[in-house]
Amino acid sequence: MSNGMSMAPAIDTTRLTRHFGALVAVDALTIAVPASTIFGLLGPNGAGKSTTIKMLTTLLAPTSGSAHVAGADIVRDAPRVRERIGYVPQMLSADGELSGYENLLISAKLHHVVSAERQTRIEQALAFMGLTEAASALVRTYSGGMIRRLEIAQAMLHRPAVLFLDEPTVGLDPVARRVVQDHIREVRRESGTTVVMTTHDMDEADELCDTLAIMHHGRVSATGSPASLKATVGSEATLDDVFIHFSGGTLDEGGGYRDVVRTRRTARRLG
Repeated sequence: MSNGMSMAPAIDTTRLTRHFGALVAVDALTIAVPASTIFGLLGPNGAGKSTTIKMLTTLLAPTSGSAHVAGADIVRDAPRVRERIGYVPQMLSADGELSGYENLLISAKLHHVVSAERQTRIEQALAFMGLTEAASALVRTYSGGMIRRLEIAQAMLHRPAVLFLDEPTVGLDPVARRVVQDHIREVRRESGTTVVMTTHDMDEADELCDTLAIMHHGRVSATGSPASLKATVGSEATLDDVFIHFSGGTLDEGGGYRDVVRTRRTARRLG
């Protein structure tokens, strides 16, 4: 299934810009994301990744420029954009005091899934994410990997054309990380959904993403497949080398105080 997006890009931006006072967080961003691919947005903290995602998901209005997501303008057709996307933020979005099924039911209602289809879609989502047996258990009893899979299921219930994932495996142990990564691949393969994800894990970006865009100071400094970007830097280059080369510095050492607090809070909730 291609969501009717086989020819046109799933996302295209033209000089998309966002200012915060004198700070230019995103500077004339022009990218095209092919449909039915996994697209990775990389960059050190402060590069403009989060601001870009917030604009593309209509959570933040651009200062100038334009963008289309799933064929809809993010400013003029913001409600239509929201109908056509799913979004899993880094921070916990499932309610721990409800069961997995109840979380999905609320999501189905919020996304206006017609009542006649809700049960079937919820059952399909639970089965697809390997959560059928845990459907009636409270989410606060779930492991971190189970919570992430549930959150992806919530975001996929209305069959979006584009799924945004912000650091989808942060705070997970290696086994849970691998399971979530496998399900992200399956989402793209089974539904044709375009996946746009941010990550600081270069191995994850290398293994999962068809195309990468590396941001630095609000601009895209390089785009391409992981293999082509590595070849540009050198025959023996790793994606770590690519990141350092195009971001103009060193690999992120953990960000500032707020970044550490946010990541550790997420890890604690998922753990």
